[in-house]
Amino acid sequence: MSFTRNTAETIALQSLAWLVANEELLPVFLGSSGVSEGDMRSAAQDPEFLGSVLDFILMDDAWVIACCDVQVLPYEQLAQARQSLPGGEQIHWT
Repeated sequence: MSFTRNTAETIALQSLAWLVANEELLPVFLGSSGVSEGDMRSAAQDPEFLGSVLDFILMDDAWVIACCDVQVLPYEQLAQARQSLPGGEQIHWT
């Protein structure tokens, strides 16, 4: 399934909200992304930043499950949303 960019951004924003509410995981994300808590509000307007949010969550199956359970999404939809944001296109090496 392919998402419109608007739908993908909505899923990513909801995922960001889940991440911000996770007191253990948020500092890990902030440290790995280099964004500050103060800059997150403006960064949330950037589709590339939203892609990085999904990239981060997609690194761990437990994070995907927890995030999708809160949003009541099928687990594969985070990856599908990621593909619809900048930098998420599938790369074919052959």
